Amino acid sequence: MPDSTSSDSSSHLEFFHPDGVTKLERPLFADAVSAGFPSPAEDYIDKKLDLNQYLIKRPSSTFFIRVSGQSMVGIGIHDGDLLIVDRSATVEDNKIVIGVVDGDFTVKRIRKKGQKVFLQPENPSYKEIEIAPGMDFSIWGVVMYVVHKL
Repeated sequence: MPDSTSSDSSSHLEFFHPDGVTKLERPLFADAVSAGFPSPAEDYIDKKLDLNQYLIKRPSSTFFIRVSGQSMVGIGIHDGDLLIVDRSATVEDNKIVIGVVDGDFTVKRIRKKGQKVFLQPENPSYKEIEIAPGMDFSIWGVVMYVVHKL
């Protein structure tokens, strides 16, 4: 159960690496689905979509990691979700990152406030983590996509 001092880091992680060789093509319909009023469906498929090409821009620097915890539910990252992370992506203020704080992995929003850097959760039950001088901290990559079941 989270409390106001939880950092939601986890030592139990599942890492997965993409297979850059196997194609994963699926039908891609020419028309978008309406999220407002219904529209007539098309009876044909426009082309094939390879999810590896769509989701993984740099296979050699991309990995998958499964989320453990509730600190990011405010932006739709839930316990058990799968994150697609690119280690070569540019780390910028406000990006969602995989950080390592004192040996523990965590997923948070990186925020720069003046000269200070923080890892910000997206759940009010968790406190942000200030990255203090001398703290053992590194960023493993930027979260590019989140995959979860509805």
